[in-house]
Amino acid sequence: MEFSFHRSFPVVLLVLLMGFSDASSSSSLKSTYIVHMAKSEMPESYEHHTVWYESSLQSVSESAEMLYTYENAVHGFSTRLTAEEARLLESQTGILAVLPEVKYELHTTRTPQFLGLDKSAEMFPESSSASEVVVGVLDTGVWPESKSYDDTGFGPIPATWKGACETGTNFTASNCNKKLIGARFFSKGVEAMLGPIDETTESKSPRDDDGHGTHTSTTAAGSVVTGASLFGYAAGTARGMATRARIAAYKVCWKGGCFSSDILAAIDKAISDGVNVLSLSLGGGMSDYFRDSVAIGSFSAMEKGILISCSAGNAGPSAYSLSNVAPWITTVGAGTLDRDFPALVSLGNGLNYSGVSLYRGNALPDSPLPIIYAGNATNATNGNLCMTGTLSPELVAGKIVFCDRGMNARVQKGAVVKAAGGLGMVLANTAANGEELVADTHLLPATAVGEKAGNAIKKYLFTEAKPTVKIVFEGTKVNVQPSPVVAAFSSRGPNSITSQILKPDLIAPGVNILAGWSKAVGPTGLPVDERRVDFNIISGTSMSCPHVSGLAALIKSAHPEWSPAAVRSALMTTAYSAYKDGKKLQDSATGKPSTPFDHGSGHVDPIAALNPGLVYDLTVDDYLGFLCALNYTATQITSLAKRKFECDAGKKYSVNDLNYPSFAVVFDTMGGANVVKHTRILTNVGPAGTYKALVTSDSKTVKITVEPEELSFKENEKKPYTVTFTSLGSTPQKVNGFGRLEWSNAKNVVGSPISISWG
Repeated sequence: MEFSFHRSFPVVLLVLLMGFSDASSSSSLKSTYIVHMAKSEMPESYEHHTVWYESSLQSVSESAEMLYTYENAVHGFSTRLTAEEARLLESQTGILAVLPEVKYELHTTRTPQFLGLDKSAEMFPESSSASEVVVGVLDTGVWPESKSYDDTGFGPIPATWKGACETGTNFTASNCNKKLIGARFFSKGVEAMLGPIDETTESKSPRDDDGHGTHTSTTAAGSVVTGASLFGYAAGTARGMATRARIAAYKVCWKGGCFSSDILAAIDKAISDGVNVLSLSLGGGMSDYFRDSVAIGSFSAMEKGILISCSAGNAGPSAYSLSNVAPWITTVGAGTLDRDFPALVSLGNGLNYSGVSLYRGNALPDSPLPIIYAGNATNATNGNLCMTGTLSPELVAGKIVFCDRGMNARVQKGAVVKAAGGLGMVLANTAANGEELVADTHLLPATAVGEKAGNAIKKYLFTEAKPTVKIVFEGTKVNVQPSPVVAAFSSRGPNSITSQILKPDLIAPGVNILAGWSKAVGPTGLPVDERRVDFNIISGTSMSCPHVSGLAALIKSAHPEWSPAAVRSALMTTAYSAYKDGKKLQDSATGKPSTPFDHGSGHVDPIAALNPGLVYDLTVDDYLGFLCALNYTATQITSLAKRKFECDAGKKYSVNDLNYPSFAVVFDTMGGANVVKHTRILTNVGPAGTYKALVTSDSKTVKITVEPEELSFKENEKKPYTVTFTSLGSTPQKVNGFGRLEWSNAKNVVGSPISISWG
């Protein structure tokens, strides 16, 4: 994967279990561990749980110190231990688990109009309730001077807010205001692993030297800024989704990555600070919920009524590529906007191919220029990829260079061409990216084309004696159709941890998104990029996640009594999976219709989500029952729930009965039953009325029945129903099936996607 939109964070989904290699090479080497304690098992001889934590730690190591103690996200602490000390500690009474530090990576103003927010402002409360909602963003910090944090017109900070504005390198308490009401940084984990922060290159404070955190927080809840653009591209009014909500920034990501001990400490503080929504555009690999720090911390936040929105990841279009799949997390994939930045490739043979670019600088000559394939201008085997130092200056000087995509960042390829004396670049997708085009602020005149166009241009290069090209930059184009389409990079299902929970939950805009940026870094993020901008256009599920975080804040302000599950249900059941002409949303990776494994419930529709009619609600007890259905041990459940909970031995728990707004049906191919039942409970959040069920499915070998087919509700009434899936074939199916269940009355359609697979 090379969706790295700048230097610090290659956007890949990796879990590096830091310390396993250390421990195997030397028993004396220390690594960071997160120690989960059973607070209820603290001996009475201790006055306070922190004293107990310290005593437990000292029993295995006289020198170890606690990095953090955790109160809310988990009960326990983080520390540096040898592998043997960690093993000894885990064997003690009252200690639930000792988990190694995990490194997470970032998943890297047309949007309000595209989502219909500009036309329907009157539908959203501009009263004090909207400004009482606090969105907490765990990321690379904030650039507080951004106009997107302007607090003009904001009233006093909510009385419920208990947070702080921490000081540090280039950051003082005066950098916060009535919009940016909190800013904290967490570096003990990254420093324990990688050494002290170099404050000459990175601010040891909430200040954002990277841009990513400023971009995500202003996307979620940035104030209205008129006259925004990136070099004139995407000109207009920039605004976050919830313009009246407050922002609290938690810096957990550094040049060295985002470490679980720091992430947990930030969630811990965010819970006690009083956030209402948590936005995390980061992820790790796939591990059981009781071993995943984001899932563990998010469970605690959910218990406190906080909605957690996380990015699905940028490892698409591969199947099973999702991260952040716990059912108490809202998992967000990425789609495109109806806006593009065309840059035409005009060949000497008269053929033209469309590409995209955000280049704004010295223009190329009007006359055609010679073009050379990078693979023919290098002695390196991977020279076609325009990797650093691979191009021969004598062969590329004064020419346009054709580079293949892959390995290094797209913008870096342009820097490599420029350094070798090339005048411009045509960047071509390979099969891995297909026809999806992501625009970049290249350092030289450059455009990116899809795989088909790339192959055609390459053919011209190989057959023409003196190939030439012109690149024509056409500015900003809107009302591009079809839109949205699922981004090829957006991570896909099925869910590799719990196949009966359909993920992602939904998609939101994540391609070529304009939002605030840090003045510490250029728009490409490359060290050689000396340009500075107020706004930047970047892509990734990192960008789609804060859209949903901000929209959740809007819904929360309109319905403060709703649980996180009710808010998510409203967003999911009103999402659309077809265009206005009835055709299914396209997948840009294939050019074919996308499926619920790609788009979940569909593309978010915030106006419809305000009044969904019915919701699928969930309580903490529902999630605990779900953990029982997974056959988690009492210790594993306590790690998540932070309290003793015994599954009822006399009760039959089923994952299929979690009251989720979607259906992932898995038939057992190993001689299992050919009937699968899912039960659900709907809660009426609208006026009294009667809803009828309608099921559509593309699977001819599975019969789907709903009982009852009609539900009549009084106000706030709950009603159960059961969906029965019967496999009619005697042999296991090889192909996944998809469908949709809708409950509708004259006003509302409450939709749920269905996936059917044979496991």
